[in-house]
Order: sequence, then C-alpha cells, then structure tokens
Amino acid sequence: MNVHLKGRDLLTLQNYTADELKYLLWMASDLKQRIKHKGEYLPLMQGKSLAMIFEKRSTRTRLSAETGFALLGGHPSFLTTQDIHLGTNESLTDTARVLSSMTNAILARVYNHNDLDLMAKEATIPIINGLSNLCHPLQTLADYLTLQEHYGGLKGLTMAWIGDGNNVLQSFMESAAKLGMHLRIATPRGFEPDFRITKISEQNAKEYGTKLLLTTDPLEAADSANVLVTDTWISMGQEEEKKERLQAFQGYQITMQTAKSAASNWTFLHCLPRKPEEVDDEVFYSPQSLVFQEAENRKWTIM
Repeated sequence: MNVHLKGRDLLTLQNYTADELKYLLWMASDLKQRIKHKGEYLPLMQGKSLAMIFEKRSTRTRLSAETGFALLGGHPSFLTTQDIHLGTNESLTDTARVLSSMTNAILARVYNHNDLDLMAKEATIPIINGLSNLCHPLQTLADYLTLQEHYGGLKGLTMAWIGDGNNVLQSFMESAAKLGMHLRIATPRGFEPDFRITKISEQNAKEYGTKLLLTTDPLEAADSANVLVTDTWISMGQEEEKKERLQAFQGYQITMQTAKSAASNWTFLHCLPRKPEEVDDEVFYSPQSLVFQEAENRKWTIM
C-alpha cells in the first residue's frame, strides 16, 4: 500500500483513502495481537507526550488514549477546561501553539468541530479528533475492527443505523463505502444527518459501488442487514431536548422484533453508554451483541 500517515491530522475519515483506512485497521489488529496475545512490549512512543484536551466527559476515549499511549511507552497528559486556560484566559490559537512546543500530538474532544480545524491550522503537531459535533472517527475505526474480527472482513456487509443522525453515523457515512460496506439509515424526520455529509456519502457510494438508503422506517433499514447499530438519542449538550427527542424516537428501539428483519448472521453495535430506550436488554446482552469487544477495540484503534 502507498500509505504515508506520519505527521497527519485525524479530523475526519473523509480525509483518508480506502488504503489508509485499511492500513489503520491492520495496524490496530497487529498491535492487539502482539501486545495482548503475545505479550510483547512495543515502546514506539517512548520519549513522546500526548496532550489530551477534553471539553466533554468521557469513559472509553479517555481511558483508551491514556492506557494505550502509556502502553506504547509515552506520557499522556489529561487536560479539561478546568485544568488549563483554554477559552477563559487563553485563545485556542495560543493554546495550540504552546502545546505544539511541549508535546508531540494533541487529542481533543470538543463541542465544536471548527475548533479542531482551527487547532490543526495553528498547531505544528498532529491533531486527533477525540469526538466533535460533526464526527467521531476513533469510534468508527473501533467498530470496523470489531466487525472485521467477527466476520473476517468488511466488504459486502450491510450496516443498518437506527437512531439519531449524529456524529458517529456521520463518520460511518464518510468511510463505509470505501471499505465496501452498504449503509441503510433510519432517522426520524428532523433528525437526519448533516446534508453535506449525506452528499459525501452519496458520492462515495457511487464511486465505490455500494448501496445507500435513507429512510424514516427502522424495519426498512434493518431489512437483510448484517449489523444493527444505534447510539444515544440525547448527546451531551442536548439534555434540554430530552422530552422532544424521546417522543420523536418512539418506535426506534432495537429489539428482537427488529432483528427478525435482519440477516441470519446479524450482530449489534452500540458505542456506549447505552440507555434501555435505545436497545432492550434482550438484544444488548445477547450473543449477537459485540458492544464490549467494540469498547475494548477503542484502545487498539486509538493506539
């Protein structure tokens, strides 16, 4: 593969080619095999440091980044808005320049994706998107690794997204076609993905010869799907919309009734944390649920 990733930002998967995505997944799989299963010590980040800016709370992104970077011999520094002057006494531009002089990379979990773009412009070190309102590339890579491990490959799989048109979905839309995967998306009216991302997804499907469906019917999306996926209906920062959203998403809970429409080899993914209205216990804790393998793979893909 003609892949050159050194020094690159990871802001969105749209900026990565099919070969680059496959290479990232291969590397994650190789690290998992060598470190977890063979017990090798690979201090690839020895002497390096990672600045971790978190505007939003986190379990998997924080823990996977901290433990993963340390396991590679590096030093992670966890920084919340209460720990540094970001946005209070110091601009994003100044912060990016200061961190560039002291660390080797910045992982940032932010509310506004435009902040990542600005940081990437001002920093002289790689910027990694730990989640933004636009997309969540690290989560999507972990999901792909999980499916690759389970099915032996990704090409030809059909993924059904049933839920909110949010950042996780939009990372799938930017990348699934490049890996030969079909997408079937069900969102309530008014909760569709970003129009610009939809256009990108349509172009990708056309270029890579995959199928894309957008509907408001969960069972139509689930029809013959190999993978059923959902996420929270109420993301951080949307708490005031809870009543409206719960009403809008009635009928979108994934249950065994939903799974009856799916392919016989169906599996279930959820990036966590999960609430029962999104998926019932019967599916969430079923043998078809890969959610805890998926959570662990956040570590190997982030590494």
